[in-house]
Amino acid sequence: MIKNVANPVEEIVNVNRAQIEHRATWMGLIYDEMVKAGIDAEPIIRRAIKRTGLMHGANFKKQCADPDSCVDFKNVFLGDESKVGPQTFHMTDIRADGENVTVNFHYCALVSAWKKLGFDDQTIALLCDMAMDGDRGIAEAMGLSLTLTDTIASGCETCKLHFHK
Repeated sequence: MIKNVANPVEEIVNVNRAQIEHRATWMGLIYDEMVKAGIDAEPIIRRAIKRTGLMHGANFKKQCADPDSCVDFKNVFLGDESKVGPQTFHMTDIRADGENVTVNFHYCALVSAWKKLGFDDQTIALLCDMAMDGDRGIAEAMGLSLTLTDTIASGCETCKLHFHK
């Protein structure tokens, strides 16, 4: 059973969460309509999301003073826990060293949107994994791998992301 409770945040963070929910609503409804039309939606959506991640990753790489530094990647991609992005996903334990970037997400606006749309837990877990292809694309563009051990969409308390060389 998915548990995804938003923590109290500043208004700007709620605005960002609403924007992410809007994006997730589009994704979920496009997936649903493709499935209803008898189209194998998953590989198409995965490719599109991965392309997005590759584009974002290339942009992050350009912003890094040292593109081979996981610390620089963390600073460009995540910043610190006080920034709007990390607050949006209630990120904690943001850490980086020469080989790794780790972060825990305690809230997911995408999961929130999919729950509001009435998708079952299995569909939400699939939508989540497809959405994570964007992060996998970012990792690939940075020359990294992404290990995702826990996810809110699969019923865990947090999403645990580990970018690594």
